[in-house]
Parts: sequence; C-alpha cells; structure tokens
Amino acid sequence: MSGRALLGVGAAGAAGGAATLALGAATGMPRSDLGALAIVLGVAALGTVGGVAIVGRALARASFRSRLIAVTAAGVGVSLVNLLAIALLMFVSPHDAALMTVVLAYAAVVGVAASIGLARSPSRAVARLDATARRLARGDLDSRVGPVDAGPELASLAATLDDMATRLQTALAREREAEGRRRDLITAVSHDLRTPLASVRAMVEAIEDGVVEDPADLRRYAIELRRAIATLSALVDDLFELSQLDAGAIAAETERARLGDVVASASAACAGQAREMGVDLVTALDGAGDAPCSPRLVRVVQNLIQNAVRHTPSDGTVRVEAARGPEGLEVVVTDTGEGIPAHALERVFEPFWRGDEARSSGGSGLGLALAKRIVEALGGEITVASVPAEGSRFAVRLPA
Repeated sequence: MSGRALLGVGAAGAAGGAATLALGAATGMPRSDLGALAIVLGVAALGTVGGVAIVGRALARASFRSRLIAVTAAGVGVSLVNLLAIALLMFVSPHDAALMTVVLAYAAVVGVAASIGLARSPSRAVARLDATARRLARGDLDSRVGPVDAGPELASLAATLDDMATRLQTALAREREAEGRRRDLITAVSHDLRTPLASVRAMVEAIEDGVVEDPADLRRYAIELRRAIATLSALVDDLFELSQLDAGAIAAETERARLGDVVASASAACAGQAREMGVDLVTALDGAGDAPCSPRLVRVVQNLIQNAVRHTPSDGTVRVEAARGPEGLEVVVTDTGEGIPAHALERVFEPFWRGDEARSSGGSGLGLALAKRIVEALGGEITVASVPAEGSRFAVRLPA
C-alpha cells in the first residue's frame, strides 16, 4: 500500500477520534475520562494504520475476492480491539462488553459471508477480463468479454476492451486487404510495364544493330516508340496520382470550379479521340453548369468519357449529363457501346482489371480506379449499370 493511502487512513482515524472526543465533551464526560479516551483512540489509530500497512502488504498479490473479504474482516477486527480497550478502561460494563462482543462476532461472520457473495460477480468479471486479454495478446482477435454484471466500472472496462478488440480486428483486416491490393497492384504494374518496355527494347536494338535502315521503316519505328513511351508516361502519371490519393491529398482541398467548365475541359481533352473513332460526344448539363465542384472532377469526367469512347463503336454516342438537386450534384456518362457483362460490374473499378481481351486495349488500366478514388475522397459515390451490346451508364453523385 502506498504512503499516500496510509496517510489517508491515519487522517480518517484522527478525524474520527476528534469527533468522538468532541461528542464526549458535549455529553458532559469528565476530563479524566476524556484524557484516557484520547489515549485509547490515539493507540487505536496507530494500530489501525499499522494493521492496514501489514494487511496491505500481505494482500499485494491477493485476488480481488480475498481483498474484499480481508477488508470486511479487518473492519470487524478493529471494532473488537477498540471494544476491548474501552472495556478495560471500564467505559462500559462487563455485561455490555460481552453483549457487544457477541454482536460484533455475529457481524463478522455475516460480513465475511456477504463479502464472499458480493465478491463472486466482480471476481468472475475480472477473471473474464484477464482471460480475454490473454487470448487477445496471443492473437485471437475474435475473443470478447461480453456483458458483465459487476458494477459500472468493470462493465465499462469490459466494453472498452471489446471495442478495442473490434477496432484492432478491423484495422488488421484493412491492413491485410490493403496489402493484398498492393501486391495485386505491383503484379499488374509489372505486367503492364513489361509489354511496352519489351517493344521499346526490341525496336531500339533493331535500330542499333542496323536491322532497320530504310527511312520509311525508321519513321514507322519512331512512331511506335512514341506510342510506347506515351503509354508508359500515362501509366506512370496515373500511378503517381493514385499514390497521392491514397495519401489523402484531396482532404484539405478548398478550390472550387464551375461544373460547366469542368465538363467542357474534359470533353475537349477527349474530342480528338472521339472524332478519330467516329463517336458522337454530346453534353447536356440541364442548368447545372453553374454548380460549384472540385477541379478534380475534370479527371473523373475525362476518364469516364475516355473509357466510354474507347468501348463505343463508330457511329455510337457518348453522352454527358448533369443534374443539380437539394441532395447534391449528379454527373452521368452513358454510351451506346459494347457494355459490360454482369459478372464484371463489381470489378470494373479495380486497378488494372480487365474483363476480357476486348477491353484490354489502350489506356493505363487505372482510369476507373482513379475516378472512384477521387469521387470517394470528395465524399461522393460512383456507380455503374450496363447491358451487354447496348451500352453502359456511369453515375457520379457528390454531396451538396
């Protein structure tokens, strides 16, 4: 037991003794009796402090139940010792002293029995807490204490431990999921880098070894090299932006832009590709052009348009629509392309995922993944619906 606790016990004993002497003086007790009583109370206070110190040290490693029983027994023991001292000083008659001793003995038996009963529930709760903590320490994150009927303190401790285990389990699951995605991303990046790098290496070696010397062939090789390098640059740029989004770069963004300007910028970036493929690109903002939004939305809309144009045949249409309501802003990109199979809809936003060989041409494979990360970082959601051979519909919803 700490020194501060012993000082508290001594202070309580002194205060009780002073109150007893004051009560004795108020009832007309003679000075001689008050002096003797003061000596007895002083000795009793010192004995109490000493006894508490000894018992506290003896119970330092005792169980919760043993401590509660010891406290009850110590209280009754102190009362008996004080009664004996008072009887010896003849403040009470032998008959009264014997009667009070019997009553205190009965109180001791009943008190200890009550302590045993009352300590059962808290001791079981402490045992459950200890067992659960040990299982969690061994890595069994499914362990829980559950509700305990042992007072608000232990109930709160059990709830806190269970909540900590749940949070730890969730964090570990997220970490494992992130690690799995990271491994898949590295594998996919390695695969997507291998093809253009192998092409560049083969063409460079052919030029270096003199295999290709004709100016027309050299020009064709230069064009192919430029395309391969453009593919690599787009992949590196998308990977860099994806890493920024994972680091939470959007969280503190405060800059605003007009939705009309955002859609116009995204459409202009895709207009050349649409003309080359013979796809009609249409926008209909329905009065939402003045709606404020994040400039990051340019990348989202551009990626959706590029993806739609890439998978829409000639004479098809890609349409960008918008609507503004009390709940927020909605931007929809629809196409009349090849559509997406039902089993693939849940995976279209995964980095580098390709549903089939027909969808593996062009692009870095990160466009839809980037769009999803940006929209979610802005507090919104992006959904997809598609009918094979009829087209797809991507909807971006942002809060007001």
